[in-house]
Amino acid sequence: MATAFVYSGQGAQYFGMGQELYNEYAVVRTVFDEASATLGYDVAELCFQENDKLHLTEYTQPAILTVSYALDQLLAEKGIQPDFVAGLSLGEYTALVKANAFSFNEAISLVAKRGKYMSEAVPAGRGKMAAVMNAERAVIEESCREASETAYVAPANYNMPTQIVIGGEIEGVNKAIEILESKGVKRIIPLNVSGPFHTALLHPAAEKLEVALSDVTVDEPKIPVVGNTEATIVTRDAIKGLLVRQIESPVLWEDSVRKLVDLGVDTFVEVGPGTTLSKFIKKINKEVSVYNVEDLKSLNKTLEALQK
Repeated sequence: MATAFVYSGQGAQYFGMGQELYNEYAVVRTVFDEASATLGYDVAELCFQENDKLHLTEYTQPAILTVSYALDQLLAEKGIQPDFVAGLSLGEYTALVKANAFSFNEAISLVAKRGKYMSEAVPAGRGKMAAVMNAERAVIEESCREASETAYVAPANYNMPTQIVIGGEIEGVNKAIEILESKGVKRIIPLNVSGPFHTALLHPAAEKLEVALSDVTVDEPKIPVVGNTEATIVTRDAIKGLLVRQIESPVLWEDSVRKLVDLGVDTFVEVGPGTTLSKFIKKINKEVSVYNVEDLKSLNKTLEALQK
């Protein structure tokens, strides 16, 4: 049996995330304290008390990284360790910290900058994203190519067989939706996001991240990390380039999960807020076991299954 830990991406945040386990376990509090000291603000307060900042990208990203890594360290304290790791977009940073490619302190500073760069890259009102349900990849890709003659649009997230997210300029996305509907696609859901993430419109953010990464020392991962830009195991020399590309390239989540299964993974544990990745994995492969850890109930259920 091989186990993969997978880490939550942006959009999974909610007020109170991680609070039960923060109150219960010192190891969780230690990670929050470390994040607060690095960032210069109270991350526990950001995550637990209703406020105007948690859903702003530059705060969302370090908050989710903190919660995910804190829960990961709790699992480690309980003797649960993965054979492989992966993360959806932002979650890839947690995976790289887990694999000791770089430190938690470096990652938390980096994702705070990444969030800021991403939120600044596309002015409000210029971009849009939409989830296309129950349509073939080829149909979606072809429709985006056709629509791009009007304005830029492209696939942004290959989440699972029944959901691919497209993103781009508002006119391009609207044109792609029109084309997809003309081809018989019945369910397309506009997403409430602050920008067209994982598209070429984020190129300014990718350029700034490249500069920020130049100060970071990257080590060879000690646990195999499947990166979601190419859905392959990443090597030390490729990590910085992949993280830069990741901002403006589609997330190959479905392909990444299939790669992990090909590598022998039959048990997945989603570590961090929410169960979005668990739902995706169950749609990608019905044979694997899927657990998650975000609160006391899910922790106990996962420990009961994995500590046998």
